[in-house]
Amino acid sequence: MNDSQRQQIKRLREEGYGYGRIAQTLDLSENTIKTYCRRHGLGGVAVNPTPADEEIHHCLCCGTVVVQNSGRKEKKFCSDKCRNKWWNANLDKVNRKAEYSFVCAYCKKPFSAYGNKNRKYCSHECYILDRFGGEQ
Repeated sequence: MNDSQRQQIKRLREEGYGYGRIAQTLDLSENTIKTYCRRHGLGGVAVNPTPADEEIHHCLCCGTVVVQNSGRKEKKFCSDKCRNKWWNANLDKVNRKAEYSFVCAYCKKPFSAYGNKNRKYCSHECYILDRFGGEQ
């Protein structure tokens, strides 16, 4: 790696380019770029601050400003903690595509289950009674 490439790495990293994109641009190994950046304080997540003319985004949970990365999908939350907290408080907005309807093999009552299309029983109690004997 020569001095010109080192300067280009620094410039591209400051512009928000990732290791892979820089490696492609300079025709070097991604690991070489990553190692160089980490040794020279250019490591971490490449973040492009939002320009003043663009819309400012706020976390849906806590309202803090969320810095967007250019060329990436819009971030809606500042952290995983906020994302989980918001989704747990807004379960009605979850699109549950894998919800299945069944009739219990033991008690014959209809029930629904999320994510398991092979259920036979509505509860553990019905399973035990059917499997090990029980009167209905």
